[in-house]
Amino acid sequence: MEYDNDKLRKQPPKMEKFYWIMLLLLCPLTNSLTVFPQKPAVWLILLLVNGALLPAYIIYSRIMGAALDRRSRKIFPILLSLLSFLVILTFLHAVYSLILNFHPFPALKVYLTFHGTTIVRECWWTAVNMALSIAIYYVRKADDEKDQLALMQKENTFYQLRYLRSQLNPHFLFNTLNSIYSLALQKSDKAPEVVIRLADIMRYLIYECNEEKIPLDKEIEFIRNYIDIEKMRHNADIRFTVEGKTSDQMIEPFLFISFIENGFKHAMDHSFNEPFIYITLKVGNGQLVLNVINSTDADLAMQAKRVNGMGITHSRSLLELLYPSSYDLDIIQTEKDESRSSQLRMRNARERLENLYHDSHTLDVILNKSSFTVSLILKTAKA
Repeated sequence: MEYDNDKLRKQPPKMEKFYWIMLLLLCPLTNSLTVFPQKPAVWLILLLVNGALLPAYIIYSRIMGAALDRRSRKIFPILLSLLSFLVILTFLHAVYSLILNFHPFPALKVYLTFHGTTIVRECWWTAVNMALSIAIYYVRKADDEKDQLALMQKENTFYQLRYLRSQLNPHFLFNTLNSIYSLALQKSDKAPEVVIRLADIMRYLIYECNEEKIPLDKEIEFIRNYIDIEKMRHNADIRFTVEGKTSDQMIEPFLFISFIENGFKHAMDHSFNEPFIYITLKVGNGQLVLNVINSTDADLAMQAKRVNGMGITHSRSLLELLYPSSYDLDIIQTEKDESRSSQLRMRNARERLENLYHDSHTLDVILNKSSFTVSLILKTAKA
């Protein structure tokens, strides 16, 4: 047998409570204002009588609703409704008889004595309240289904994130192991240090990435370890700058690395000299901004294909799941030879890059070479 004592029990929705209160007040309030407008004492009596019947309507709602959900044979809902109808009328007759024995108001005697008019009136109100009880059941059912759908969507998002991260992690580890392999072939003295960095990265992947969010400082440390490995492997102009206060920021793990990996892959995978990659992480003004600018020898057509590469594609999917309406991913492509034939293209690229990189020296370096720029802006909770 399974016990779920620790399971949270959902409270009835506020709207359902409101409807039950309306059902409680509808009959007494209508009859009080139309039949006994000048007798407030009678109002209380009618309210108490309907309040005594409220549990019966709630029980009827639960049983009848469950029967309708199971699509039982029609005979059971019909018999249940008739039985409930008769029980409620019998209860009213008994209560009205008891009140008539103790209450001196002559007006109540006419109102409560069971005769043709009274029977018709009470049958009407009983039928109305029973119908409202079923309606309230479906209000609750709709609310439960809405919660279940939200839970399923949340779980679906969770497993999609797990899947996407599982796609990113092997890709990242494969690239890192390639770096170690390259150093080993060169019999470099840096290989042991790279292994230590990789151990730190593995610790991060195993113990940190399972959390929904982690401190931004941990993600930055992870990025630094990766960049340090690449610095040992390549002779290039590699810069990583962090600006703003990062200590109180939380971020989803493994969110930036594919953009940084992509920058290293394409900055170092070409034949011309002086490759560079500039990475900047800025925190402030309610935003978290990652800029990755790298050199490339690819033409614009090849750069366009890289925009749809596996790493960036997976990262786009992560962003759509995590920040569906609060992120901006801007990719800027420039080509040195293209600037000679299209001044407009180069001017547009310069204007966009000036908004991302205010260092004039760095900007000149970028614009004087073919480059590939990725700018990711996330809106954070803190402004």
